[in-house]
Amino acid sequence: MEAINLLHHLNFSPPTSTTKSNLQNVLETPYPKTSSYRNSNPITSLKSRHAQIIKIPENSADSDIKIQSLITSYFELGDFQSATKVFFMGSPQKTYLHWNSFLEDFTTYGGGNPREILEIFVGLHNMGVTFGSETMATVLKLSANLSDSLLGLEIHVCLIKRGFDHDMHSKCALMNFYGRCWDLETANKVFDESSNRSSSLLWNEAVLVALRNERWSDGLQRFRQMNFSSVKANNSFVIAKVLEVCGKVEALDQGKQMHGYVIRNAMESNLLISNSLINMYLKNGFLELARVIFDLMENRNLSTYNSIISGYASLGYLEDAWLLMNEMGNCNLKPDIVTWNSLLSGNLHRGLYHEVLLLFQQMQIAGFEPNTRSVTTVLQAISELFCLNLGKSVHCYVVRRGLVSNLHVGTSLLDMYVKNNDLNSAKSVFDDIKESSIFAWNSMISGYSYNGDMENALIIFNQMRIEGIEPDLVTYNSMVSGYSMIGRINEALATIRQIKNSGLNPNVVSWTALISGSSQNGHHRNALEFCYEMQREGIKPNSNTIASLFRACTGLSLLQKGKEVHCISIKKDYTEDAFVCTALIDMYGKCGDLKSAYRVFQRAHKRTLASWNSMIMGFSTYGRGSDAVSLFHRMQEEKLQPDAITMTAVLSGCRNSGLVDEGWRFFDSMETEFKINPTIQHYSCMVDLLGRAGYLDEAWDFIEQMPIEPDSAIWGAVLRSCQIHDNVQLGEIAAKQLFRKEPHNPANYIMLMNIYAASKRWDDVDKVKDLMDRRSVKLGHVWSWTEIHKIVYVFSAMGDPRLDAEIYFELYKLMSEIKDKGYEPDTTCVYQNVDEEEKEKALLSHTEKMAIAYSLIKTKGNTPIRVIKNTRTCADCHRFAKHVSLVRRRHIILKDGIRFHHFVEGKCSCNDFW
Repeated sequence: MEAINLLHHLNFSPPTSTTKSNLQNVLETPYPKTSSYRNSNPITSLKSRHAQIIKIPENSADSDIKIQSLITSYFELGDFQSATKVFFMGSPQKTYLHWNSFLEDFTTYGGGNPREILEIFVGLHNMGVTFGSETMATVLKLSANLSDSLLGLEIHVCLIKRGFDHDMHSKCALMNFYGRCWDLETANKVFDESSNRSSSLLWNEAVLVALRNERWSDGLQRFRQMNFSSVKANNSFVIAKVLEVCGKVEALDQGKQMHGYVIRNAMESNLLISNSLINMYLKNGFLELARVIFDLMENRNLSTYNSIISGYASLGYLEDAWLLMNEMGNCNLKPDIVTWNSLLSGNLHRGLYHEVLLLFQQMQIAGFEPNTRSVTTVLQAISELFCLNLGKSVHCYVVRRGLVSNLHVGTSLLDMYVKNNDLNSAKSVFDDIKESSIFAWNSMISGYSYNGDMENALIIFNQMRIEGIEPDLVTYNSMVSGYSMIGRINEALATIRQIKNSGLNPNVVSWTALISGSSQNGHHRNALEFCYEMQREGIKPNSNTIASLFRACTGLSLLQKGKEVHCISIKKDYTEDAFVCTALIDMYGKCGDLKSAYRVFQRAHKRTLASWNSMIMGFSTYGRGSDAVSLFHRMQEEKLQPDAITMTAVLSGCRNSGLVDEGWRFFDSMETEFKINPTIQHYSCMVDLLGRAGYLDEAWDFIEQMPIEPDSAIWGAVLRSCQIHDNVQLGEIAAKQLFRKEPHNPANYIMLMNIYAASKRWDDVDKVKDLMDRRSVKLGHVWSWTEIHKIVYVFSAMGDPRLDAEIYFELYKLMSEIKDKGYEPDTTCVYQNVDEEEKEKALLSHTEKMAIAYSLIKTKGNTPIRVIKNTRTCADCHRFAKHVSLVRRRHIILKDGIRFHHFVEGKCSCNDFW
């Protein structure tokens, strides 16, 4: 009714007769300008002229011109309804050309609502006005664009009643309507019911409908069917769209076929098609073919250059992209903001964050004002560089330019502050975002989770749900990761269950976060169990899962399990992943298989600094200091700059091999050559190196000259050195410091007791025992374990009655064999005031001897024996293992808490320096 009422102020009655002179006066009367309309009630004046025009006979030669002028005047005055009514009623036979012109004006003048066209059409139709097929088809397209499905159905009925449904344009409009407002299948029914399929117009619409519904394969299939039907596809827009899809779905073969079709039909000169071919090849990664098309083009526009520059930049050929931009002047073209943004994105994706900042500056010097994409790109670069102050400067720019309301800019600002650990500013930006997207919520939750602030993360999570935004899998995964990283495994598991209860399914990221957090917090066995559960749910591990599993196997020293995970990584082709490769090297090195660790390192195509560090540390823990130093120099030859971890690794190698001079050179070069400030770990390595080598006075002087206060690790190194070299006086000083810093660490008391026992100071031994009792210091359990046929056997001082008889029988046999080869028990390792015979019996109960004996019983052939001990091995057990490796011809790998000993044919990898 509203549409009908709008017609009352216009007179659409049939024209009355008028005299020639009156008609001439009307035609010759000039129309007043818009400015004069405003001065004297322009709408009233215009309607008066309108009344005169409709009285002009229909056969007037200038009638169409006057009507168009009237429509334009209504548009200029902002009366879109009257303009639309004049258009509907003014020209009885409207062609598609008329409609295109009218809709273009409707859009150009702005302020009009396209829905008004539909309302006026409905009103006129209800009054009995009849329209041609062109109008019906156009209004149907408008209905589709505005998603007015009911009106579209009514128009379809009208088309059928009036016999217009067989008109080709009407068919296309119907397919477009059903494709947009219903589904592709309904649109295809209109196509299938068409009796005449020889028109390319119909086929083109069928292809476009499929593509608009993102049914890429259906669209490509429909285009092939059109060619098989001998219908020539000559619509450049459709061909360009098909080429665009070939780029999206990386359908290179279909793209090449389309290229052949273009060549056969001599369409290479079409600029739109050539640009689409360039984009198609670029999206498929074939830069060379894209460049061939570019070079063959006689005419190029700005879009052509932007496409090829974007392709070069995204694939990392940044110098070529820059040269192409400089060549644009040869075609009388100038770069636009899209060109600059392509270069910015290319540098960002290649990790050239500093270059992004320089380009951003150059772009502004060239007179271009950064848009939202430019700002988001530079904010991402700042996030990676951790340049908080620069990020704040960009934030100020965003505020000045009024870009802060843009959702993408706001989210990028939020992400920048989160990654720079400025959560207060991030929260401020978050609160200012009027319509926060799920990405903004997730970024805020992720920021709190990453920093271990799960209380605030939970507050944001609950607030998100209160405001009606349902968490997605990314949200839940951030919560799982946060809980896992701080060791709250139960809460992480509860979140996994919450994911399932919400109707979502935990994915590999969810489980990997749980596995990674567990292994980082020392819950290695839990990490393996979570992996089994993940696989039971049918989720396959990714590279991050594999790296976390390697860390779990490393923590448990489960070499065999680590090998199984290695097999999985080979099958999944993850071994070239930098994180997986580094974790694999670390696992083999710390599980007692240095040979395999080095083999993996050698085969790695891209060695990161972390992989070099792991391998150097591997050599160091095996006492192969010379190899660690050699590998360090090899790393330098490959132009890699060492970091603090590298220096710790190589200093550890010098420490474990007694390379005092080399150790001094490396330590002195840290600040002078590598610009690395020594940390407490580096000082500790030097103290341990000097102390073990017997330079206790130099170690003491070194400690006094340190610019930082010595910690328990340094005093522990001094105490161990005093035990090795029987220095009671300095040992007492170190022990006093340790008792103050670590009053409940039993290892420190035991080392001091051993120093006293070695000097036969039994009264002092008893005093230390009394001190332990007063402080309630309990001795920790000493144990060793070995893995045999995937079963772990643990041996402790308490013994196991089921195994003891068999083990001690084997031990007595071994003692007989190795004594024949010169072995003599080192009874100085027994710090008890008993006779020699009792000391020899006590030595037999050491857990590493029991583990070695049992491994010899249960394994045959040349199988290496691997034993893990939780404390430092004694000199007698070290001597015992050397002789057993000789008489039984077995490799023995013993890890004694801080390093590995590899015994082969009576020799140890540490060269007895430990």
